[in-house]
Amino acid sequence: MSRAAELITFDEATSSEAFTSRFGAPDDATARLLSAVVCHVHELIKEFRPTQEQWRKVLDFLTEVGHASDERRQEWVLFSDLVGASALVEEINSRRPAGATPNTIRGPFFRTDTPERALGSSISLDGIGEPLEVEGRVEDLDGLPIPTAEIITWQANAEGYYENQQPDLQPEFNLRGLFRADQDGRFHYRTVRPAGYGVPGDGPVGRLLAQAGYPLHRPAHLHFVLRAPGFETITTHIYDDSDPRLGEDALFGVRPELVRPFETDGRSGTKVSVKFVMIRARPGKSK
Repeated sequence: MSRAAELITFDEATSSEAFTSRFGAPDDATARLLSAVVCHVHELIKEFRPTQEQWRKVLDFLTEVGHASDERRQEWVLFSDLVGASALVEEINSRRPAGATPNTIRGPFFRTDTPERALGSSISLDGIGEPLEVEGRVEDLDGLPIPTAEIITWQANAEGYYENQQPDLQPEFNLRGLFRADQDGRFHYRTVRPAGYGVPGDGPVGRLLAQAGYPLHRPAHLHFVLRAPGFETITTHIYDDSDPRLGEDALFGVRPELVRPFETDGRSGTKVSVKFVMIRARPGKSK
């Protein structure tokens, strides 16, 4: 039989098969993932049937995203975040039993060098904004305290900006702090009430989604990372239940158990109470 007779002719019906048949090791994990991605792209092209000009615009967008990425700004990470891919990967890899605090994505404004502060101190170094008291407890699934658990927190200011977005306007490490729970697993500190904000809309990803009418908002929230020996690390948020945009979180981080009332009374101002439930680290699971 002629060698040519064994070839798969590339056409609309066989495009996916023609691509996947060329892998020397089709069972390789990378080959399987790449095959699935390409096959989905082929199916989208068959469904929407773009013109050459329309497809070129897609390629131009992908090129622009690459050009907009550097060591200070990662537009591809933003794209992953805004389409829910980052949240989905986090969800698949950090499933926890009922009652445990869920993970959310960390976001781009975390700092590894956050300074340690004494319990009860303020992380608002400029004092600008409505005062807020945060009190909480870190415990295990049985309700037992986790003494000396490490709590790292960071947040936007009352105008919706993080300190590393405004290095000339906010003090270094403003609205950031590392605290250690007491022997009863409790912690407390003072800060200011954060504002919600819009995610970057000045790059190709933000412009494209805005043109499509997609919301680019983050409701008001506090960020936390919790660590303790023998327990899985938690990266999560606490959201202000009064924010009208809870249903539009651009990073898909809102969970009912992470929404808390920021309560105001005439004596102590505004306060939010939180509880974080950690689970034991499984063998082989990164801490």
